[in-house]
Amino acid sequence: MKIGWGTRIAFLYGGFVVLMVTLVTLAMKEDFQLVSSDYYQKELQYQEVIDAGKNQSMLSAPVQFRANEQTVTIALPQEFEGKEVKGSVEFYAPTQAAWDAHFDLQLENNRMEIPRSKLHPTRYEVKINWEAEGKRYYQETVLKLFN
Repeated sequence: MKIGWGTRIAFLYGGFVVLMVTLVTLAMKEDFQLVSSDYYQKELQYQEVIDAGKNQSMLSAPVQFRANEQTVTIALPQEFEGKEVKGSVEFYAPTQAAWDAHFDLQLENNRMEIPRSKLHPTRYEVKINWEAEGKRYYQETVLKLFN
């Protein structure tokens, strides 16, 4: 039996429709996580982040991050020894939004220790914001916490 050209076109269109329905169904099941739920507001404030990053680059050394099995230690440069410092540390896990962590900066001897039990074994982008003597600072660092 010979298949006519009209039937071939109908099969082609039918196959295309099935393919499109399948792709749309798969796309609707995908879980999309935003980096930040208030990304638009953060974008408007980005010039402040740029200025704080420039302030940080003029320091004698960057903020140091050290990790062992029990803690992650954050050490600020010597310029902040004995000064009142306020700020926050954000651990952003690109692979899983539920693993993100946020801590207020609480220094003791110019250092802060965070228990590893509060963090997951993954790659974090660590964003630290702090203010001392009316000047703001900002630094981003990649920290890998694998067991």
